[in-house]
Amino acid sequence: MSPFYKNLALWLVISLMVILLFNMFHQPQQSSHDATYSQFLASVQKGDVSQVTIQGDHILGTYSDGRPFRTFAPRDSDLIRTLRERGVEIQAKPEDDNPWYMNMLISWFPMLLLIGVWIFFMRQMQVGGGKAMSFGKSRARLLNETAKKVMFEDVAGVDEAKEELQEIVEFLKDPKKFTRLGGRIPKGVLLVGAPGTGKTLLARAIAGEASVPFFTISGSDFVEMFVGVGASRVRDLFMQGKKNAPCIIFIDEIDAVGRHRGAGLGGGHDEREQTLNQLLVEMDGFESNEGVILIAATNRPDVLDPALLRPGRFDRQVVVPLPDIRGRDGILKVHTRQKPLAPDVNLQTLAKGTPGFSGADIENLVNEAALLAARRNKDFVDMSDFEEAKDKVMMGLERKSMILSEQEKRTTAYHEGGHALVARFLPWADPLHKVTIIPRGRALGLTQQLPEDDRHTYSKDYLSDNIAILMGGRVAEELVFNQLTTGASNDIERATHLARRMVCEWGMSKELGPLSFGRKDEQVFLGRDIVQHRDYSEHTAISIDKEVRGIVEDNYQRAKSILTEHVDLLNLIAKTLLEKETLDLKDLDLIIAEAKPDLLARIQKQKGTIPVTAKGENEDLP
Repeated sequence: MSPFYKNLALWLVISLMVILLFNMFHQPQQSSHDATYSQFLASVQKGDVSQVTIQGDHILGTYSDGRPFRTFAPRDSDLIRTLRERGVEIQAKPEDDNPWYMNMLISWFPMLLLIGVWIFFMRQMQVGGGKAMSFGKSRARLLNETAKKVMFEDVAGVDEAKEELQEIVEFLKDPKKFTRLGGRIPKGVLLVGAPGTGKTLLARAIAGEASVPFFTISGSDFVEMFVGVGASRVRDLFMQGKKNAPCIIFIDEIDAVGRHRGAGLGGGHDEREQTLNQLLVEMDGFESNEGVILIAATNRPDVLDPALLRPGRFDRQVVVPLPDIRGRDGILKVHTRQKPLAPDVNLQTLAKGTPGFSGADIENLVNEAALLAARRNKDFVDMSDFEEAKDKVMMGLERKSMILSEQEKRTTAYHEGGHALVARFLPWADPLHKVTIIPRGRALGLTQQLPEDDRHTYSKDYLSDNIAILMGGRVAEELVFNQLTTGASNDIERATHLARRMVCEWGMSKELGPLSFGRKDEQVFLGRDIVQHRDYSEHTAISIDKEVRGIVEDNYQRAKSILTEHVDLLNLIAKTLLEKETLDLKDLDLIIAEAKPDLLARIQKQKGTIPVTAKGENEDLP
């Protein structure tokens, strides 16, 4: 029988029950106090009636001895006169104006309400997700096979992670290839990486590659306000997985439910901990979960419970790092695949100019470039659109509406010129990319450097040069205007923080040696550093402050020495900035070449770059 006819039969049965109940409770019963009209008139003539109430054709009254009665009277014109002659108290009420259906509704409404509530709860208690009585049902979504699939060819920049996950896909497709030598399928894979590196995209690619059911759920979907719901949802999730084995279950942001036990504020019976306990049991308990592979993603592996990370639960931890230059080139190719590009677009140049970008950042960069080209009614996205989009993403949106006074512009020009000139002279500094006095984001001006290669470790010389560059803006203001402004506040904060880390974390102090100072007490439940425990004496604290001050002041003097010696170049750079507002490395080298050609050659030889002539033409070194 189809669901329609089942529902129709159910409603017919309910309607019959309602009619029967109504007739049972509303069937008029013959009352012992009813009287015929003749009996009523006889009682009136005898004087046995003390009071009557007339309402249309209905008469309600009281005998002299207090007994009530009622009767139905025809239209009798002499009735009122007879009653008055016998001294009967008379009350008159208007006839009931409510229509019959309103009377029926008023009498039936309470019963209909009760029946409606009963039907609602009966329907909600039926098996199915999202019902009132099924809080413990898993909210995992089974990926639709007709939906747009993501394949491994759509994921770039994480080749090592793809190789690890490709093995799992092959295992699901051909288990005998691996089990014939006694191997077993991994029970869990944890994807670890910074935000935006493509962890969720990798999981979607696994779903696209493997022809098996793929359940996806977020870690926050397990925890509800009702105690025990999270554990029940975990049980139901794995029950669905066993029914559809072999299959893949993907839990995004597992740190929402898998944080270290005992670090929270709810004690040992916290709802989140109960959910985690059930997850641990399901992953490696008495019952076998053959064919159910759990893949989870997090950017906070440090807060996860150790029991979750042991072999047998998450057998593999796949690191999804930020892409290198080849990875960024591959990601750019993926995201520009469907976009019309101009012939001048060089993706390798863009990849080289975006160090530290994640896959999400690169996708945003390509999207911003396409929007800029569309805004200008172009048919193709050219290199200028990508460069402007890169500046927008890295430095912030231009604040064209912000009006600066001439003095503020001049101060900003010398400040940024000081940064740029010091950066050009120091040998270990990253190459200068662009310097601008156009307000962007929260800054009045910006000096941007881009490393030539991806850096993974930093030398003491590199860090010292960076502190000197940060001090260059303050030094330039002091040399030219002989005054201090608040524009260097962020530079001073960053320089101080960098110097303190050199002393306390990286052991780069001659006096204190290779020691670490200050142990961090991390509250795992909150996921951040709350306090830094001071595990050193007061005398050591004084030495740390002295060393930090010494590093900052030494590099301040280095910057001051460079700018004092080349103050004429500083004036030229500031003047050009006031005219053009933005300079790149080539423009800066032209300024230096026109003023001091020998100096530029010496700088470029020291940095290992090709010198630029006063006309801006490159020529090879002998």
